[in-house]
Amino acid sequence: MVFTWTAHRFSGGALALDVANSVILRFDPARRVDRFADVPTLDTFAGAANRFCVEAPRFGALLPVAERNRARLLTLREATDRHFRALARDEQRPEFLADLLEVIAAILRGNGKDGSALDTATAHSALGLAANPEPDRLKICPNCGWLFLDRSRNRSRTWCDMAVCGNRSKAKRHYHRSKEEVQG
Repeated sequence: MVFTWTAHRFSGGALALDVANSVILRFDPARRVDRFADVPTLDTFAGAANRFCVEAPRFGALLPVAERNRARLLTLREATDRHFRALARDEQRPEFLADLLEVIAAILRGNGKDGSALDTATAHSALGLAANPEPDRLKICPNCGWLFLDRSRNRSRTWCDMAVCGNRSKAKRHYHRSKEEVQG
C-alpha cells in the first residue's frame, strides 16, 4: 500500500506530536496502523515534515533518520505519546517524564551535532514541549485520538483538524439525528 503524507498528518502543532501521531488508531488493536513500520514511509516523513510541520522553520531542512537510529526514534515516539497523553489527561506521571528525558538525552548524545536528522529534531521538539508545558493547550482529538496543541485564542479547538476529524464528527452527529427523526 502506498501512503502519502498530507498536511492533515501534521495537525499536532509540534514535530514531536506529529511523530507520536504516526500511529493511527493507537488504542484500537484491530485497526491500528503504525506508519513508521514501513521503512520507505518512515523515510519520506522528514521531507513531508519540511513541507507541512508547523515547526519546520525552527529546524531547517530535516533529513530522514539514519538506519542505526530508527529504533531510538520509535522509542522516543512512544515516550512522547505516553508523557503528553498523560499530561493532556491531567495525570501526574513523573516516571513518564523521566522516560522521555532519558530517550531525549540518548538521542542528543548519540547524534552529536547532527541537528538536521529527524530523530534529533524530534528530540528537541519534545524537550521544548516538556520544558514549557501548556497543559491547557495540549489536547486529545475525540475522533482519532491524536495529540495536538490548541493554538486558538480562546482554547476552544476540539479536533486535531477541523477539515477531517471535525467534519467526520459533525457528519456522525447529523446521521444519528436524522436516524432518530426517522425512528421517532
